Amino acid sequence: MSPVGTSGKKHSESTTARLLGSGTSGILELFTFHPVDTVAKRLMSNTDKIFGNGQSVTQSLGKLNQVLFREAANKATLSKYLSLFPGLGYAAGYKVAQRMYKFGGQPVVRDLLDKNYNQTFTRAFGERNGKAIMHATAGSLIGIGEVALLPLDVLKIKMQTNPETFRGRGLFKIVADEGMALYRGAGWTVMRNAPGSFALFGGSAFVKEFVFKLDDYNKATFIQNFFSSIGGAVASLAVSAPMDVIKTRIQARSFENPESGMVILRKMVQQEGFGAFFKGLTPKILVVGPKLVFGFTLAQWFIPAFDRILRGGKAANE
Repeated sequence: MSPVGTSGKKHSESTTARLLGSGTSGILELFTFHPVDTVAKRLMSNTDKIFGNGQSVTQSLGKLNQVLFREAANKATLSKYLSLFPGLGYAAGYKVAQRMYKFGGQPVVRDLLDKNYNQTFTRAFGERNGKAIMHATAGSLIGIGEVALLPLDVLKIKMQTNPETFRGRGLFKIVADEGMALYRGAGWTVMRNAPGSFALFGGSAFVKEFVFKLDDYNKATFIQNFFSSIGGAVASLAVSAPMDVIKTRIQARSFENPESGMVILRKMVQQEGFGAFFKGLTPKILVVGPKLVFGFTLAQWFIPAFDRILRGGKAANE
């Protein structure tokens, strides 16, 4: 299985199996972790200080409760939990498409780089460094192309943070009304995705290459996959966090009251300080471990399983 496979003449699952496996794992990941994603997005889009400013602990917790649960802040626990699932339809479309594109597409780009530029990477960085940087470069390129999915991401984030935007309007009405406005923040998305995906795939590859000294990344054990995935994901989140906050705030605003990324950036520095660029990072990092182990383990199981089904039950080497 390969979100981050290795080059060489080994069996490689079909593209169809990769898409089906990564898409299925994306669906299960969505239902498990969408509430945490909503929490992170609401924290990132919040511009007021929750703690400090002379507030008591009770007042701060009350404000945090309001930021996270919005209109369900004073309701029962179950209602609060269900309030963390706004825009599930948009989120499903985005998450499944994103997982299929990213985890299914990165190996394709990596194979093309390996076929056409292997010696270039080897001469520039050495054999071991070159292999890891090739993985990172393929991830960065696929991350840039991910901007095509931006409208689904925009709709998901608006439902999580600014649902009033959708009052009285269905999906097709919004698309007809807004058009290219759904691509607002595309430049900031590219600036987030390029280094973020580079760090994600590159960080994972570097851990497998230099910590575990693996020649074949596909032979990594569960523990090796766990730590390499954590290394790559934490690096990705840390690198992309500032751009992610700006992107989220651009997308969270109502269609009628847009604001440019530069205006948002200037206001953040002036009104909130540089710490604002890392809002929401803690809950995202706290969920990285179980989320990646969950998604990666399912993808490892689903992709070979779908491959066997598509091959009519034959073994991979038959």
